[in-house]
Amino acid sequence: MPSAPCLFIKRIAEFVPQDQWNNVPDNTRGIYALLQKNGRKHFDVVYIGMSAGEKAGTYSRLKNHIKRIDWTHFTVFEVHDNVTDREIRELEGLFRHIYRRDSIANKHNKQLCHKPFSKVAVSLKMLGVWGWEKDYKP
Repeated sequence: MPSAPCLFIKRIAEFVPQDQWNNVPDNTRGIYALLQKNGRKHFDVVYIGMSAGEKAGTYSRLKNHIKRIDWTHFTVFEVHDNVTDREIRELEGLFRHIYRRDSIANKHNKQLCHKPFSKVAVSLKMLGVWGWEKDYKP
């Protein structure tokens, strides 16, 4: 059996206009981003979410966001069938952690960081243990 090109991601649908949300199969599991078009080829991330389990597929998640959040496009990262719900939550946590100080993306995200990341966070003093503290430029 050939291996998949990506470990977690099965398919990606990028920069899809909002009016196409109902074409996403309801049982799609993964990470999605709501986007606001800002110029010809530029998009701002408005919201990052996840869909895991049969009752909370991407279709229903997008449908729920239509009236509550202002967005023009979306991107969906569908995960492989063997990716667990826990792994999906961690992927979502990673993206939300990256965007946690973004003024646009965090307007709608209630969970700004992934709590397990606080247990593995490295302080600036600890960077020297990795041997690249001298090259670190914030």
